[in-house]
Amino acid sequence: MILAVCLWGVCAIDFSTPGLYDRAGNIKFQDFLQFPISARLIVQGHATDLYDDEVLAENIRAMVGSRTNVLLRYFYGPQVALPFVPLAHLPFLVQATIWVTLSLLMYFGSVYLLSATTPNLVPHRRLLALCALAYPPLFHFFVRGQVSAVLLVCFTAAYLCFRLGHDLIAGIFLGCLAFKPQFLVAIPFVLLLAQAWKILAAVTTSAALQLILTYIYFGREVMRRYLKVLLDSAAEPATTELSLSGIQMHSLRSFWDLLLPWPHVVWFFYLLSSFVVIATAAAIWKSSAPLAIRFSALLLAAVLVNPHIYIYDLLALAPGLLLLADWVLDKRKHRQASVLGLLLYLAVICPLFGPLAHWTHIQLSVVIFAAILWVLQSVRSPTCL
Repeated sequence: MILAVCLWGVCAIDFSTPGLYDRAGNIKFQDFLQFPISARLIVQGHATDLYDDEVLAENIRAMVGSRTNVLLRYFYGPQVALPFVPLAHLPFLVQATIWVTLSLLMYFGSVYLLSATTPNLVPHRRLLALCALAYPPLFHFFVRGQVSAVLLVCFTAAYLCFRLGHDLIAGIFLGCLAFKPQFLVAIPFVLLLAQAWKILAAVTTSAALQLILTYIYFGREVMRRYLKVLLDSAAEPATTELSLSGIQMHSLRSFWDLLLPWPHVVWFFYLLSSFVVIATAAAIWKSSAPLAIRFSALLLAAVLVNPHIYIYDLLALAPGLLLLADWVLDKRKHRQASVLGLLLYLAVICPLFGPLAHWTHIQLSVVIFAAILWVLQSVRSPTCL
């Protein structure tokens, strides 16, 4: 309750000023600027300018109506801007308000649907609603106007389909994550090692179809520029944020980057630790553990191996937190239940303290996510469950 009041109280005070700027002098829903601008470029027939930083900067200045030090780069596929085309004629704040409203509906709708599959959380629905409201990534997603709710919808839909036995449809939803391809770095490898061939085929087909249709619609030159930006950001993840990138990220890549001063050594430990995480998640997926355990492991692997994931994208972790909380309540007497319960609590709180890594050089959230995966590995066998 204290966390919810603090986060949203600050947000209400900060956003209570009329006009485009908040009390701190920042543009409201600042990250959302790139989407209406990209949609307008598509409408005007200038899709080839989507990845021109100067064009984006000029359009930001034109939209804001004054000089600004805001620097954004468009790293998304060109198809991500298409849903915003119908809103292109509206003022920026109107577009942003419509989008965050729809995103909140997606978020709370996903939480509601997931809660219907967690019987042990039913007696705690009020507390669950409060926790959903106080979830730090929700606050960060809202104030920045990001598209993270779509990630949550993809993972939620995939889990519900797995639960109903529709594995191929679940794989299609996971393949839809191709609009943020960094979330698909780990998942195909987990499924490959787990020999989940049908699901893997569905994931790759879905992702490939999205890219093929985008190529057909936008053409070769636009896709070439997108691929170049994507490869550049993969090689240098810090370029996706122009300041303080490392302390804002919550993955293995940023963890080693903060801890070690040698770039080549960072990549070595990132790849090594990613392999361990993928192999662990694959072993859990292949086991006879309940779906909640297996899906949470898959989700944690997608987050940890993601080369650049910011706090607002941790919105995608919500299904795993809910499913594991339900397991903890169901298995109170299990020797690992109390440990997992504590880790889940820390998984919610620790991302708030990411900026401390500027001084400590240790991103605690990554340690907690990895510890949760390790605990899941220890409870995956039937004798433990």
